[in-house]
Amino acid sequence: MMAAFSMASMTDVIFLLLIFFMVTSTFVFPTALEVNLPQSSEQTAIKPGTTVYLDNESKLYASFGGEEPQPMDSSALVTFLKLAVEQDPEGYIALYADESVPYGRIVEILNIGAENNLKMVLATKAAPSSAKPAGTQEVAADTDKQ
Repeated sequence: MMAAFSMASMTDVIFLLLIFFMVTSTFVFPTALEVNLPQSSEQTAIKPGTTVYLDNESKLYASFGGEEPQPMDSSALVTFLKLAVEQDPEGYIALYADESVPYGRIVEILNIGAENNLKMVLATKAAPSSAKPAGTQEVAADTDKQ
């Protein structure tokens, strides 16, 4: 009897694990915009088809469906949103604004939607349960429709 242990199968397993982790590590970094949303005490299950992003530098981006967000200015946004509503007339348009964006800029984008009779919602992230008021009725800050 031999007292040796064959490492050939162990190196195969290690090699396969290495390949697996190298391939899956490419999925860790999303290609989305970095937007820190303000907190809200109530969330809805609305899945908007069109999204508008305002980053921390007040730059405007928009996307329809699962597409990559494209940079645009306010005048091109109106045309883009009208085309998106034609494709999905029952859908909502979600505005993802960074919490450092001035409130006036957010209202400006919501007014664009209101002037064109578009259904827009302001996206927020869920507040921790400790921040929710006890015994009071919650306000739906993220479902204000324009």
